[in-house]
Amino acid sequence: MILTDQKIKQAIEEGSIVIEPFDPSNLGANSYDVHLGAELAIYEDDVLDARKHNQVKRFTMPDDGFVLEPGLTYLGVTQEYTETHKTVPFLEGKSSVGRLGIDIHATAGKGDVGFCNYWTLEISVHQKVKVYPGMPIAQLIYFEISGEVEVPYHTKKSAKYTTRTPYPVESMMWKNKF
Repeated sequence: MILTDQKIKQAIEEGSIVIEPFDPSNLGANSYDVHLGAELAIYEDDVLDARKHNQVKRFTMPDDGFVLEPGLTYLGVTQEYTETHKTVPFLEGKSSVGRLGIDIHATAGKGDVGFCNYWTLEISVHQKVKVYPGMPIAQLIYFEISGEVEVPYHTKKSAKYTTRTPYPVESMMWKNKF
């Protein structure tokens, strides 16, 4: 089941959901709007290698916006830091963002119970689009779980995205053994 606005507020009061900063005006009927942080990154190499630590170049968007170009993968980040301890968070693009031709995640829309961090966004566009720091970019939807979680994400030894950072984080696929 998806949490309603009342259940999300209750979970925040109990501490099982953390959203920093929290603004009640961003709470929808069954979601919470998150915003695009000023930090972006792009990969340095033209060819990415899944077995290699692909380096990124980070930069700060100016307040008057930045034009995203088709054919590149931009790594963005939410302004909001979040924690979820008893629910599964799903990050979905806002419909207004989708109607601009902006995809905010390639495959990673679901978080794990115990995810505690800013969300890195895998942004791509179909045509040039100007974006701005602080613009609404996505919404978090929280799903109830059935049963107890044995090992929450933030305590899992193999978790690769646990270092708290307000910057986009590149792929850590290279840490897997394959």
